[in-house]
Amino acid sequence: MCRLQAALRLNRVESGVFIAKDNLVDVTLAIDAMGGDHGTAVTLPAAVEYLKQYPRDTIILVGNSAAIEAGLRAMGVDPVGGSFAARLRVQHASEVVGMDEQPQSALRGKKDSSMRVSINLVKSGEASACISAGNTGALMATARYVLKTIPGIDRPAIASYLPTKKGKVCMLDLGANTDCTPEHLLQFAMMGSTLVTALEHKPNPTVGLLNIGSEDIKGNEAVKQAALLLRASDLNFYGNVEGNDIFKGVTDLVVCDGFVGNVALKTAEGVAKMMGGFLKEGFRRNLYTKLAALVSMPVINAFKHRLDHRRYNGASFLGLKGIVVKSHGSADVFAFRCAIEKAAEEARAGMWQQISVHIEKWHNERQNTQLGES
Repeated sequence: MCRLQAALRLNRVESGVFIAKDNLVDVTLAIDAMGGDHGTAVTLPAAVEYLKQYPRDTIILVGNSAAIEAGLRAMGVDPVGGSFAARLRVQHASEVVGMDEQPQSALRGKKDSSMRVSINLVKSGEASACISAGNTGALMATARYVLKTIPGIDRPAIASYLPTKKGKVCMLDLGANTDCTPEHLLQFAMMGSTLVTALEHKPNPTVGLLNIGSEDIKGNEAVKQAALLLRASDLNFYGNVEGNDIFKGVTDLVVCDGFVGNVALKTAEGVAKMMGGFLKEGFRRNLYTKLAALVSMPVINAFKHRLDHRRYNGASFLGLKGIVVKSHGSADVFAFRCAIEKAAEEARAGMWQQISVHIEKWHNERQNTQLGES
């Protein structure tokens, strides 16, 4: 079950008040229907499934209108009339950004791409959020150009959730910024803390700074200086955390630069695939191991569900004046629907506005402190 679906099937808690699912704010979501490895074969079924689950929301499918309408009809969905008529729109876009295309090429040369038009809909206010499984670099470059960054934020960051022994942990940056200053890491922590507070309803989430050791003397100069800034901030700074602490669930949020974060993420994905392969090999070895697998199936299924990366699909581009969620390019229908739900959850929470308020408050407090010292 996707995170939003699981959380909202029960009542949602906001500022200590229970909000029934029927009272959720309606949102309009723009979906890059052509993006990703599978394009409309994944995006269209995921969009339809989402609308069945959340009948008051609206989805705008962006891309080649003929291909989208043909795909919907093949699914038995009337793109003009039918049960989804008022909540499912098609916005034509004549171009598609390739998965291996250079970001600057896409930004300058494909102004009518499904990716660009989807982001434009967020900029104009016609959509509350954009979801794309397309080229990550092109999506970030285009979103940053069209939406701009929140005042006080130097660089957007990519944030996502990872499974832990205690549940899940939010981690950023996961690849947008390979070189970061201490100030950048502090900004990432503020944005990530706001995200966790809004989506997980944790008023004071713990923040860990990824390092090569827990001691203050460990790490490069940028990390050491970032630790000092974090301790002086209003955040609930736990201290340094090591790579193995990520999956222990030591903190609610883990902050690092994009180079380290991306390496950590890809390493975790590789280890998970390797473990899955080892289990399959072991259980398929002979008749006895196959019987053992049959007996162990309930445990195996529970294990697979807990580590199912599809449930955590959807990386948030934080720091922009709009909500953009990046789905994995190879996502299937279930995974892409989870990304849609994550974008909807952020839109309902007014995520970028909350980040803006947090950053403005911090800047004002810092200015007042500096004035007091002078």
